[in-house]
Amino acid sequence: MLETPQLAPADPTTLNNLVEMLQNGGPVIYPLGLLSVISVAFMVERSMRLRSTHVGGARHGNKVLDALEQSGPDGAIQTCEGRENSMSRVLLAGLRRLGKPYAEREKAVEDAALREVRTLSSNLRPLMVVSVLSPLLGLLGTVWGMILAFGEIATADGIGKPEVLAQGISQALITTAVGLAVAIPSQAAYYWFRSRVDKFVRTTELVYTDISDFVATGQRPHHGEAGEPVAAVEAEPKA
Repeated sequence: MLETPQLAPADPTTLNNLVEMLQNGGPVIYPLGLLSVISVAFMVERSMRLRSTHVGGARHGNKVLDALEQSGPDGAIQTCEGRENSMSRVLLAGLRRLGKPYAEREKAVEDAALREVRTLSSNLRPLMVVSVLSPLLGLLGTVWGMILAFGEIATADGIGKPEVLAQGISQALITTAVGLAVAIPSQAAYYWFRSRVDKFVRTTELVYTDISDFVATGQRPHHGEAGEPVAAVEAEPKA
């Protein structure tokens, strides 16, 4: 019979070693820890707020266009009012003013879109702040650790005692690593959430353009699932 390979048990000292390493990072570790908590909190908040159910996507835009085609502007308005999200609020600004002059309608839609983009982007700024401050704090810890190391040499206490110098050098390297470990995910999350906001802007603009075209011509443009014009998809060369 074949014997099932046994997995090596987890080393219980790994976590203790990590905590000890962070403690050796000096006082700069504490603000870096605070920044990491702030970063995680805003990542969770933005990931929930920028979901398609709260923002609105191509599927919701198609439902609005279906309602407009079948029931007219009143049906489209009811569809938007039945689904409270950012796209609905922007489209309602235009649908409720279909009988108004073009300039007034466009200004209302532009103002509504600007408000929504500001709301969606407001809590992205802390992630960028964390990604900028963390490496700077890490650099500060690095400089502070090197000052301690060379200070030991200056007082002649570090000559012939590598363990004395190692403490300052270790602090310098730990703070650099922790600063980068906090900054890299924060900056990556910022650009990811920024792309979600940009996608919302593009999708909403496309849906509103389709609504305006349908009201003007009575014909609904046909788009693919991803919001791309069908003609553009078919124009791609086949392998």
